[in-house]
Amino acid sequence: MRPLKQRRPRTARQRNAARHVQLLRSRLATDLRRNREDAGLSLSAVADAAGVSKSHLHAIEGGSREPRLEPLARVAAVLGLDLSVRLYPGTGPLIRDHLQAAMLEALLDILHERWRPALEVWVTRPVKGVIDLVLDAGARLDALIATEAQSELRRLEQQIRWSGAKAEALAAARGRPASSLLLLRNTRHVRATLAEHAETVRAAYPARATDAYPSLTGERPWPGAAVLWADIDDGRARVRPTPPRGITSGR
Repeated sequence: MRPLKQRRPRTARQRNAARHVQLLRSRLATDLRRNREDAGLSLSAVADAAGVSKSHLHAIEGGSREPRLEPLARVAAVLGLDLSVRLYPGTGPLIRDHLQAAMLEALLDILHERWRPALEVWVTRPVKGVIDLVLDAGARLDALIATEAQSELRRLEQQIRWSGAKAEALAAARGRPASSLLLLRNTRHVRATLAEHAETVRAAYPARATDAYPSLTGERPWPGAAVLWADIDDGRARVRPTPPRGITSGR
């Protein structure tokens, strides 16, 4: 007899994804049950009209069964509801590539001992998402930073919006003001994007890299929202104390 395979423990990203699915299922179940009851219809009547079994509908309303799209659409039609399935931009993807992981490791390596780091911090209000790295120097120093690492930068405006929203959510969760740190990979494409939108970047991240870097590596006060850069060579990253040549924002 073959030994049973042990199930690998879920990662933090997998647990977050599972919680998100459960939340959506619970909301859908509540909406479905409330609309059926408001219409004064029984489970049997709706199930029969939709061509699904009563037990199946009962399981969906109880949140214990993953609803399939076709029977759900049938039930919605019977209740006179519009079923819409869309994907809306949130606060960025939960999964990072290996280069982002290397960048975060390089940042952790240079941190002064006063900083307490926490990876993949889940926030829920006013937005839901995962912060790549939270840096906390304690309430006495009033320094709390939501850090995002990006090896590519396809949509600058969206990245700025995500970073700001996550910082607000972190502040709400901790009951203290929070700032933003954007860690970027030093590539020609990323440099070109920031050079083209230098004023936008300067408005969103007004602090100088030459003030932010000593604050992370030493005991200088945190200067506020900032951008730092990382060089990657052969899979290993190094955080730069100054912006790359040609970048005017953050100087």
